[in-house]
Amino acid sequence: MNEPTILDWIKKDFCSNPKRFVIEVIAWLLSIGCSITMAITVPNPPLVMLYPVWITGCVLYAWAARSRKSTGMLANYMLLATIDIIGLYRMVSI
Repeated sequence: MNEPTILDWIKKDFCSNPKRFVIEVIAWLLSIGCSITMAITVPNPPLVMLYPVWITGCVLYAWAARSRKSTGMLANYMLLATIDIIGLYRMVSI
């Protein structure tokens, strides 16, 4: 019996909800961009610019999790967004 490949799984995911798939890919690209920027700019990363990008990615992931009816992932990404919103607020208000 042939097991489905990862490409089959990705294709099935795209076909089931193309909008969600595209939003998740955008969120993933934002996360990768933030990670690479952090790695390149350590020890002084531009956090004031990175926080909003990261928060946006978390909100996009949260929307996708909600559309999948995934309570755990929704809670995770909303918590991350909340923590980072607080961090950004504290950083710019000091």
